[in-house]
Amino acid sequence: MTTDAPTRTDVLVVGAGPAGSAAAAWAARLGMDVVLADAAVFPRDKTCGDGLTPRAIGELERLGLGDWLRSHTVNQGLRAHGFGQTLHLPWPGGSLPDWGSAVARTELDDHLRTTALKSGALGIDGARAVDARMEGGRVAAVVFERGGRDGERFEIECTRLVVADGVRSPLGKVLGREWHRDTVYGVAGRSYVTSAMADDPWISSHLELRGPAGEVLSGYGWLFPLGADAGEMNLGVGTLATAKRPAEVAIKPLMGIYADQHRETFGLGEELRRPTSALLPMGGAVSNVAGPNWALIGDAAGCVNPLNGEGIDYGLETGRLVAEVFTEAPNVDLSAVWPEILRQHYGEAFSIARRLAGLVTVPRLLPAAGPLGMRSDLLMTLALRWMGNLVTDEDRDRAARVWRWAGARSIARDARPPFS
Repeated sequence: MTTDAPTRTDVLVVGAGPAGSAAAAWAARLGMDVVLADAAVFPRDKTCGDGLTPRAIGELERLGLGDWLRSHTVNQGLRAHGFGQTLHLPWPGGSLPDWGSAVARTELDDHLRTTALKSGALGIDGARAVDARMEGGRVAAVVFERGGRDGERFEIECTRLVVADGVRSPLGKVLGREWHRDTVYGVAGRSYVTSAMADDPWISSHLELRGPAGEVLSGYGWLFPLGADAGEMNLGVGTLATAKRPAEVAIKPLMGIYADQHRETFGLGEELRRPTSALLPMGGAVSNVAGPNWALIGDAAGCVNPLNGEGIDYGLETGRLVAEVFTEAPNVDLSAVWPEILRQHYGEAFSIARRLAGLVTVPRLLPAAGPLGMRSDLLMTLALRWMGNLVTDEDRDRAARVWRWAGARSIARDARPPFS
């Protein structure tokens, strides 16, 4: 047994990204005994666009991190490029903050983990969750390895388990989590590049992503400024796919093509540093997201926006929500309650979003519809709000009502609704 790992805890959180650290911070603040474990040693990198939308800002402000974010960079909205048009779309505000930010995940995740530890959670890093010991259908303990298969092996018993181990979710697989690729999923790549516009107050998204032969691809590119102190941008590309229409694109070379296309406009350096790529389950396209005393959150539960690939806000939200469930209903059977909570919060929006994103994978649809959409400031303003997960339960305006109306009708037609 390790000297720094307890033998048991009330709440065991596996995975210390935004979702896991948020869950650990809130559970500890609500008075629970919490262990936060991760396979990596922090700080560590993560494939991500690094962008923080107003919805993510709102959750980070709840955690007391608003001033810390403002000391990095603040952006006022999205600059959308494509099909001969450039539109400046300010963040709509309303029930959410009217600003966004961007912080490299190496720093953001480390700071969030530190926030959880300062809130009272006990952190264990470099420990990979490899199995679960079950008793009567419940997780009695999680088995960890440290130092590889020939290294140390130990267990931590828990009353409740939160699985926040990312898009691949190895512990989720042990517990029966399954990813369904019949609905849309993402293939994304990310890199860092120096830029003369590192302090640009707008994040940029290119909705006309072109491949090596000049063809329009079913995806998008982005350039997110990380601030003058960083002196660089997060540059990435993402394509959408389904099992019927898989992505047939080499993501890392595509990032180079995208950088070449926009180097002069954004004053980009020649070298793309630390290029990485990942597959992204989207729109709740996973089943078995909970058991009697365990729940999947964030990326592990497929909580990624099908229209823009964003998942940090969902991770932060689901971390807070699961901690609140533990407090408000400590003896509840999560196998029924947690999937229903996810569907209540995200089901309708995910259903319509992945249906719309799936249309983008249809050949020739984007080249035909893209130019029409980009000619309308009103349509693109609505698209920003819908695509950016900027409709909240509190919103009662027409745009919010239309989005919820479409979502309700979409989910009623789903062969497999989100989180089922």
